[in-house]
Amino acid sequence: MKPQASQVAFTVTRVVVMMAFLSTIFLASAMPSYAASEKKKSPVIARTSAVEHAEARIKELRAVLKITDVQGKSWDNLTLAMREDAKVMDVLVKDRAENEKTMTAVEQMKFHSKITETRLNQMKRFIPLFEELYASMSDEQKKNADTVFNKGIMRNHKRK
Repeated sequence: MKPQASQVAFTVTRVVVMMAFLSTIFLASAMPSYAASEKKKSPVIARTSAVEHAEARIKELRAVLKITDVQGKSWDNLTLAMREDAKVMDVLVKDRAENEKTMTAVEQMKFHSKITETRLNQMKRFIPLFEELYASMSDEQKKNADTVFNKGIMRNHKRK
């Protein structure tokens, strides 16, 4: 049965909205709040970089997924992509922070579009790497991965 145009459009819209949402969540810890005052923030409220965030996620995932030596190459490929993606995000966030006060509303929207597009491309790169790792996992590891990614356990990650 051929999918209707509305079904395809709905699916595409869901993916785009999800990516926008994920990029917002991802950047929430890296960007100061728009409502924050101009005063210098205390060290307790200091934000972590995307690289620091990625490193914490990698460490946590390795423990939760119980990665084995046999899975080392797939894991290394996945974590390399995560680290590279985090560096790209840090550059984008830094660029925004440097230009934030002079950016117009249109420039802000274009920036968020760029972030969303970047995250979408990163996910397109991440998924095959994760599929390779997932295929090598035991049933217990797959169950752990399903729990982590389906039920949002990683979302409860404590922020510094």
